[in-house]
Amino acid sequence: MNKAPRQTLTAPIRRIRFAHVALFFCFWTGLIAVRLVWLQVFRHHHYVERAAMQQQRTFEVAPRRGVLYDRNLRALAVTVQAESVYAVPLELGDNRESTAEILSEIVHKDPDDKFTSKKQMLARFNASRNFAWVARKLDPETAERVRELNLKGVYFQKEFKRFYPNNDLAAQVLGYVGTDDIGLGGLEREFDDDLHGVPGHVLTAVDARRHVMDSEENQPMPGENLVLSIDANIQYMAERALDAQMQKVKALHGVIVVQDPHTGQILALAISPRFNPNDSRHMQPGSLTDLAVSDIYEPGSTFKLVTYSAAIDGAGVEPTDIVDCQGGQMTMYGRTLHDDVSDRGLGKVTVQRALEKSSDVAAAKMALKLGPDKFYHYMKAYGFGERSGIELPSETRGLLRPPRRWGSTSILSLAIGQEVGVTPIQLVTMVSAIANGGVYLPPHILLKSTDEMQGDPRLKPMAFHPEQELPDKLPDGAHRVISELTSAKMRKMMQGIVIEGTGTPAQLNGYSSAGKTGTAQKIDPATRTYSHTKLVASFAGFAPVSDPAISVAVVIDTPTVGSRYGTAVSAPVFAEVAQEVLEYLGVPHDQPLKAKKGTMIASAAKAEADDNPSENAADLTAMFDDVNNLPADDPLRKEASDEAQATVTPPVADEPKKTPSPLNALPSKTATFGASGPSPAQPLRLPKSAPAQQGKVTVDAGAKVPVPSFSGAGLRAVVERADAVGLRVQVIGDGLAREQVPAAGTIVPVGTEVVVRFTR
Repeated sequence: MNKAPRQTLTAPIRRIRFAHVALFFCFWTGLIAVRLVWLQVFRHHHYVERAAMQQQRTFEVAPRRGVLYDRNLRALAVTVQAESVYAVPLELGDNRESTAEILSEIVHKDPDDKFTSKKQMLARFNASRNFAWVARKLDPETAERVRELNLKGVYFQKEFKRFYPNNDLAAQVLGYVGTDDIGLGGLEREFDDDLHGVPGHVLTAVDARRHVMDSEENQPMPGENLVLSIDANIQYMAERALDAQMQKVKALHGVIVVQDPHTGQILALAISPRFNPNDSRHMQPGSLTDLAVSDIYEPGSTFKLVTYSAAIDGAGVEPTDIVDCQGGQMTMYGRTLHDDVSDRGLGKVTVQRALEKSSDVAAAKMALKLGPDKFYHYMKAYGFGERSGIELPSETRGLLRPPRRWGSTSILSLAIGQEVGVTPIQLVTMVSAIANGGVYLPPHILLKSTDEMQGDPRLKPMAFHPEQELPDKLPDGAHRVISELTSAKMRKMMQGIVIEGTGTPAQLNGYSSAGKTGTAQKIDPATRTYSHTKLVASFAGFAPVSDPAISVAVVIDTPTVGSRYGTAVSAPVFAEVAQEVLEYLGVPHDQPLKAKKGTMIASAAKAEADDNPSENAADLTAMFDDVNNLPADDPLRKEASDEAQATVTPPVADEPKKTPSPLNALPSKTATFGASGPSPAQPLRLPKSAPAQQGKVTVDAGAKVPVPSFSGAGLRAVVERADAVGLRVQVIGDGLAREQVPAAGTIVPVGTEVVVRFTR
């Protein structure tokens, strides 16, 4: 059967099909074009960011935080490099949980540190795709253990870590920093912007296998360095004395402030209890507060210095005037004011005697003689009721109401240091104003801010040398409070307090001292009345009297063991600190030295004995035996003979001494100072001897040294030679060294006390 021939498409049909195909391709092309426009125009930034996240990493490079130096350029706070560990969770994949478990076993050392626990580490891994911290600022050993694991997706980053070489020394003054290098207390907080510096950035390009292809770095700018007026050696002395007294009286807390009365510079600011800023996770909240500037208390009798000086300066009162203490009792507007029980029966006495006995009645009469307005003017002039402007955070202005808000008997309370709240900084600054001739100088603790580091010849230490006069140009905020004549009268009256009054435990050996005790009652929150058991014991004074080199305030809150009065609690601490600091600074003695048993050794009394030294050699030997507590059979009791010749050349005074690195920590609190410290420009060097307690010297029998020759040397040279080999000196007389026991060259244990006689 023949098939019909196949029909061919007509031209119109072919054109229609072509048109359909062409329209389809045009539509498809249009879709692609729209998609490209959407991706390259509208979604351009999104995909650029995604590409950058995959191909680049940007790290912030923390700047090196500025160094805190003491005035002798001893580093108190430095910045060191530490390793931090981070992970890229995207690279960990399904191994996140096992990785977190392995890492936590190594880095989670402190149970209190939840940041490094497995639970929180895994939570960070799940919350981020590209970056999660594992641990921050690890010690080298821990970082090395993590590195040895060679885990995929775990990387290291260098960071800066704050380090305090002397641990808790001046902790509240320096403050501390958080993990992110932000200052959280003290000077670290107050000057955080200056110390922190400007961070840098590192831009790193990586390939698909996370290999670094290229990087671009913007260097950080380090922070500024601060040089403080603090002397680390004086700070150590103050803290050691305060800690010992706090342990003895079981007090709540205590403060010691040492100030230069002629410049207002703070040489030491000791607070107990303290904290270790290197261990921020175990700080007790109560120890973080700088009580010297942020804690106020009623000063009690130490405030009578304001009352008496104001009465002498503003009301014409003289120290020799007679004041009737009325048997220690005075009634006004229904209120009866009582003197201390020991001073009841005090009648008509001189103004000076009334201050020496700390009569409340006499102080009230001084304030009444002034009147409210004048009295308030003097209190404000001394800086009470105002912030001093010291470079420390959270300073309070204290409490001082204007006369219009006083009650009928407020003037009586203010006269004896009640109804007024002061800080230890305000107290020591008031005493310094009396000591320096009557001028209020704002306290400050910062000497300079600088970009130079230690070792730069442009940065020089500013060792403290006591001044005798006020600076020619007074600093901002300085003003005269009382006249120079009033200041001289007050210094003499305050010296009487130490010699014959309530401050006798504040007497020094070889130096005159002046000051005032205070015992203030605290308010009992339960009864809202003054407590008879919770007291604040204080002492504020200066030394030497004729030419004050330092002012010292000691405030001990709530002593609970033994006597709780300022006379027994705070005055002895003043004596210990002032004695050590004056000897350390090399301040010349202005009083005859006392023997350890308390006998005066005046050069006039020894003049006749000096004419025949051979007859008195036995006395020196006996004193040497006594001060070193030698048993009867001790070989050192025998007189130096030919066998103890100086085979080793003793060191001379000007021999160069090795200065330890400024990063070395200070000696432990149990170390013993010699009769005089090193020069203020050098770090403290102490002999390896046990502490001296109550006049007894315990020596280290394991280390022995030859006794240097002191013949013909002055006092300072003798002390330096003895200190260089770790010996102490018992001084008799003045002038030049003529005799010594033991003889030069005798081998003695380190810490032995050598008796040296000086004559002119």
